[in-house]
Formats: sequence, C-alpha cells, structure tokens
Amino acid sequence: MNIVLIGFMGSGKSTLGIKLSYRMKQPYLDTDKYIERKTGRTITEIFETDGESAFRQMETDALSALLEEGIKDHVIATGGGMPVKLENHELLKRLGVVVWLRIRPETVIERLSSDKNRPLLQREDRETVIRQLMDERNEAYAKCADVIVDVDDKKVERIMDEVFTKSAGVRKRKKRMRYE
Repeated sequence: MNIVLIGFMGSGKSTLGIKLSYRMKQPYLDTDKYIERKTGRTITEIFETDGESAFRQMETDALSALLEEGIKDHVIATGGGMPVKLENHELLKRLGVVVWLRIRPETVIERLSSDKNRPLLQREDRETVIRQLMDERNEAYAKCADVIVDVDDKKVERIMDEVFTKSAGVRKRKKRMRYE
C-alpha cells in the first residue's frame, strides 16, 4: 500500500518522503518530478507557459496514470495544490493512505524565506500569499487526509515515526476493504 504525502509547500513532503522510503524500504515518487519527466519541462516553465490551471490538470492526469500503472508500495510526495481539485480526492485515496503534513504559516514563511523555485511565491507579498493559500487549502487537505501529522517544531525522525504509526492502521483497513 502506498503512503501519499499531502500538505502545503514547505511542509517537508519531499524531504520526509525520501527518508520514509528508506525506512520502509519502498520506492519514492514525487508527482512534480513525475510531471516534469512526462512533459520535459520544469514546473516553473509549465506555470509560465501554460498557467496554473493547466498544471492542475496535469496533476490529475498524473494521478490517473499512476493508478493505471498500478503503482504499489511507494512513498509518494504530491504537489502542495493537488488536493485543492476535488476530483483529486478520490484519486489520492485510491492511490493509498493519504497523510497530511500539517504546518503553521509562520513555519512555512521561515522555511521558504529565500526559496526562488516556487512559482506561486515569486511576489513581493509572499507572507500574505502563504497565509491566503493556506486558508484556502486547509479544508481540502483535511477532507482528503486519512491521517494528519503536525510537523512544526519536530525533527524528521519524530515525524516519520508518527506517519508510520498513524498510517499503519489505515493501511490495514484499506487492504481489508479491497478484499471485502
């Protein structure tokens, strides 16, 4: 069963995903990197040339493709906006146990203060944008998540322990549901 990490940019999906994949001895997959490989362009280039709505459709297409490919026993990190699109909720849940890495705006602001690679944050009013986007997305994250793990002020090892422990019961339940 896959573990699917969702959460706001800067919540640690990629960092945690890689470490968790080593711990669980499961392959790691980043949906943004998957889209970049499929399109031959960076996320920034896609945003600049095609716009955000086209990128959001590419995310949905990527989820559908992963399900069609039958990806199993992976740790999957998603883009921060993926759960905003309602049709992605069902796809994410079918893909595996959905874990929301919940983070406070202050932590995001601190972590991304010098980041130049996030298309939605290439503005002067970064802090306002972060707070506004988080307000808009938190409900979608909550509705989509099977498990919630708060990441503020925690070391990666502790977060991994919580993800592993909290998702174990959900993984067992979802496996049983497939056979019932």
